[in-house]
Amino acid sequence: MIALRIFPFRTRNHRGRRDAAATKAILIGILSLLLLPTAFAAERGAMMRVANIYLNPDSTSAKLGEVERGREVIILENGHDWLHVEANITEERTITGWILNQGVVGASTPNGDKILYGEAADSEDQASQRRGRRGAAQDAMRLYYRVADYFPSSPLAGEAMYRSADIRWQIEKADVSTRPSAKEQDAYLREGMDEHFMKEVMKKFAGTKWADMAAFELIDNKLCGDWQGASKCPEKEAEIYEKYASERSQSPKAAEALYDAAWRKSALIEIYKTEDQQKKSGESKIKATALAQKVVAQYPQSDWAARAERLLYLMQQGIPTYGNTIQ
Repeated sequence: MIALRIFPFRTRNHRGRRDAAATKAILIGILSLLLLPTAFAAERGAMMRVANIYLNPDSTSAKLGEVERGREVIILENGHDWLHVEANITEERTITGWILNQGVVGASTPNGDKILYGEAADSEDQASQRRGRRGAAQDAMRLYYRVADYFPSSPLAGEAMYRSADIRWQIEKADVSTRPSAKEQDAYLREGMDEHFMKEVMKKFAGTKWADMAAFELIDNKLCGDWQGASKCPEKEAEIYEKYASERSQSPKAAEALYDAAWRKSALIEIYKTEDQQKKSGESKIKATALAQKVVAQYPQSDWAARAERLLYLMQQGIPTYGNTIQ
């Protein structure tokens, strides 16, 4: 803030009074300029459609680019049929121009949260289809994020932010899996996914199932790329999953985490045998059995309970659950 000091004027004639009045007017003008950005804050909006951006408010003028679904525009001027905007064309590039005043949803749009969420869900569905719209997953990712960004108090905000983070996570995960480092044994030796957006879900929606689900996804970055037949990785991973299930027992992912821990313990039955650690092999069978039984008891209606029953059967029959052993 700029501090302005107004000094008293001692005047003895009419000219002095006129000078004081002029000075006061100037100071009022300066204060008005300082307050101008607050008084005329630009409105933000997200695109519901792909929009051409033009040099002038005229579709025959030069086309500067396209604004994709979910991209944000800052409205500089509203010309009714046209909007003068600053548009994010990509994460790195912003251009200024004119777009038709259609399909721009902002915080002041009635039911804007539902409209953006609906467009995001439609884009996500497009992404799942074999001949779906190109770039639909990225569209959905951006649109879901805008729901939480513009409407943080909406009942849809938590789920929307998680869905946005999850789509981003899965896109990055697919990319990371193709890199040479994906086969590294230790997690710290391989490239992982950006955790920022998952952690944002956990921070803004702490105590909700969306935070629990985001925490589960973060486990991916702690897993080994390749066990390489050694016990170190499944030992550590089983502990991570069991800890998650214990600390977040109400999470929608708790049953899956418990099963993941049980399966890794069952894998150690054979791995320890190859390392000539028969005692640990027996202990792993006992632990894996207990964990699998816990899945069945606590989550009887889930698919994970059925999979745990399968795991119990394999261990009872002495059938290896890891490796290519053929008996």
